[in-house]
Amino acid sequence: MEKKKLVLIGNGMAGVRAIEEILKVSEDLFEITIFGSEPHPNYNRILLSKVLQGDTAVKDITLNDWEWYEENNITLYTGETVTEINSNKMVVVSDNGRIVPYDELIIATGSVPFILPLPGADKQGVTAFRDIKDTDVMLEASKKYKKAAVIGGGLLGLEAARGLLNLGMEVSVIHIAPTLMERQLDETAGKLLQKELENQGMKFLLEKSTDEIYGAERVEGLRFKDGTQLEADLVVMAVGIKPNIALAKESGLSVNRGIIVNDFLQTDFPHVYSVGECAEHNGIPYGLVAPLYEQAKVLAKHICGQETAPYKGSVLSTQLKVSGVEVFSAGDFTEDEEKKAIKIFDEQDGVYKKIVLKGNKIVGAVLFGDSKEGNRLFAMIKKQADISDTEKISILQPIGEVAGESLVASMSADEIICGCNGVSKGTIVQAIQENGCSSVDEIKACTSASRSCGGCKSLVADVLQHTLGSEFDASAQKEAICGCTTLSRDEVVEAIKEKGLTHTREVMNVLGWESEEGCSKCRPALNYYLGMVKPTEYEDERESRFVNERMHANIQKDGTYSVVPRMYGGVTNAKDLRRIADVVDKYEIPLVKVTGGQRIDLFGVNKDDLPKVWKELDMPSGYAYGKSLRTVKTCVGEQFCRFGTQDSMGLGIELEKKFEGLQTPHKVKMAVSACPRSCAESGFKDIGFIGIDGGWEIYIGGNGGTHVRGGDLLYKVKTDQEAMEITGAYLQYYRETANYLERTSAWVDRVGLAHVQEVLDDKNKRKELNARIDEALSVYKDPWKEIIESEKTTKELFETVGLS
Repeated sequence: MEKKKLVLIGNGMAGVRAIEEILKVSEDLFEITIFGSEPHPNYNRILLSKVLQGDTAVKDITLNDWEWYEENNITLYTGETVTEINSNKMVVVSDNGRIVPYDELIIATGSVPFILPLPGADKQGVTAFRDIKDTDVMLEASKKYKKAAVIGGGLLGLEAARGLLNLGMEVSVIHIAPTLMERQLDETAGKLLQKELENQGMKFLLEKSTDEIYGAERVEGLRFKDGTQLEADLVVMAVGIKPNIALAKESGLSVNRGIIVNDFLQTDFPHVYSVGECAEHNGIPYGLVAPLYEQAKVLAKHICGQETAPYKGSVLSTQLKVSGVEVFSAGDFTEDEEKKAIKIFDEQDGVYKKIVLKGNKIVGAVLFGDSKEGNRLFAMIKKQADISDTEKISILQPIGEVAGESLVASMSADEIICGCNGVSKGTIVQAIQENGCSSVDEIKACTSASRSCGGCKSLVADVLQHTLGSEFDASAQKEAICGCTTLSRDEVVEAIKEKGLTHTREVMNVLGWESEEGCSKCRPALNYYLGMVKPTEYEDERESRFVNERMHANIQKDGTYSVVPRMYGGVTNAKDLRRIADVVDKYEIPLVKVTGGQRIDLFGVNKDDLPKVWKELDMPSGYAYGKSLRTVKTCVGEQFCRFGTQDSMGLGIELEKKFEGLQTPHKVKMAVSACPRSCAESGFKDIGFIGIDGGWEIYIGGNGGTHVRGGDLLYKVKTDQEAMEITGAYLQYYRETANYLERTSAWVDRVGLAHVQEVLDDKNKRKELNARIDEALSVYKDPWKEIIESEKTTKELFETVGLS
């Protein structure tokens, strides 16, 4: 039988989820064509803030890669927009003039950012934060400009602000309401969030209404209706979204705020459906992921001719981390004469919990600082549970933990485990019992739980362990290093040691890689693991490295490079500064910028000038491009500061000279502060040192990135020598046990602070780790100097190598 033609307009999360659900119901029913306006396959828009941070690439947030479309025989047109729906002829027409017929059509055009109609909104430097293109605009601006203004104190605005703060910009958030995230949080939680974010460096202008964006061609600042103004080089509008209904409206479909659909997601045109943020059901267009996925399931069954319960709308909930702070809200959380609240507020630990009752039923909840009970409360709100026989204050207590049992044991089958994808505990248990799923990855493939933000992975693992009992195999929870193999990091490293493997190709051949060439994920990882296991024997494979590490400079958007010479501890002198100035003049380098790590960055160096620039600088590489020690940031310390208790510059310089060039699983940043005021921001570095009377406090696992993490206190030591010894052992243990591209913050969370302390408490183990790191450091050679001295390498890198 000839397949029916199904066309999807919109390659976003909701539309493609509908296609996935259709393929689950009947993979042979349709010949599928998808149009996407962006030049990318389907990606996770929720994680765009990670791309803005700069630590994550677009490929890392891709939900369905190019191969998925091929495997499912889907024709995908990217960078192509449908401009006409002809319902009489049952065809769609694209802006490329492409005409595609359909038997069934799904419109999933999503939403567009709301841009305030302000004077100056069309100036350069004004952007929304909605897609990868917007993210690129902000990343580029952060390299040239310093002051950013974000209009909108909702979730999207705060994510943009956090990313820009991480990129070294001064960030002010302008919000018209008196508290942040007022749609998701009540007044108390909103103020708690503001206080936490102010501690992280954000500035807030609340109850402010913008009147004008001023400047010449580029934005220079904002003027407010109260007559005040704010300087800004970049303005990000994050004031909300609106359904993208332009195509539907022009085509004659019934629209209101969104495209009007019935309980089966049908529009008023025959054979035309709509799903996602562009659709309006019973007067409501939904903007969160979970309701859109609920719609996709109903649509899929109906379009495939299967009986299904109609879509009756969704109870909204939000569970997420805002700049490292856990927040949750669901239902109607405002109090009035009919609705009363029960609250718990632990001001010391920054934990706030509230449920709102209407009679004997919970109708809303807000959690701040600890959101573990969110799924349970959401389930109670959805099913309107009667709590008349329950001690009401106990509802806010973590019942599973209090009773000494796991949290998942106390959860009912209909409680949601994965809020992003609407996956319940019962669905996961069914996948385990009926489909034989025995790992988190298998659960993800089968149910989509943990597929979006990944925040529920630990809970999915708990359900696995609870359901399988004694059959639960902890070793089966391994994560393969990439799609080319089923082997985990530990298995690969063990095989390298046992089998004496010496090259990446040899590893792939011996261990049965599915792809002969490997991929961009596993080649750099194997190169690192081989060098870590055999530091004095292994010859680094330059071709297996990322482009920045291959070229020993950071590639920029226009194809030029940035160069950061080493300045130990951030300390420099007149001779080096003159040399830098001379190089800038001679090679007409367009931008010289002081980085957040107290180094001088030269932007806009042409590729063929790099060896000459390095030679004339005559300074070591600062490794600003490397998975290695980047910088050791210092304050001026006891030599000049009246508060300083220790020689922060001395220790910082010693640390940087000792560990420069050390290859690590991910970049490592350090900081040394001479007193608890921590002017060098030591509490948010991979390793931080804070001077106290009589010694140092050593903090580990800090991260100022998208997922902000304060460092954990590892030890208090009395001498610089002890600090160096602890640092060496700690770094080597991280090198030997972390996954490639795993930051120390994630690694410490995974292995646990107590475990790290237990390892380093063993003096013999500490000695062995330091011996191995000294061996690794013994082969270090400055890469810039090596290239300058090798005509062959210079020719290979700078005359034949492209930019990709």
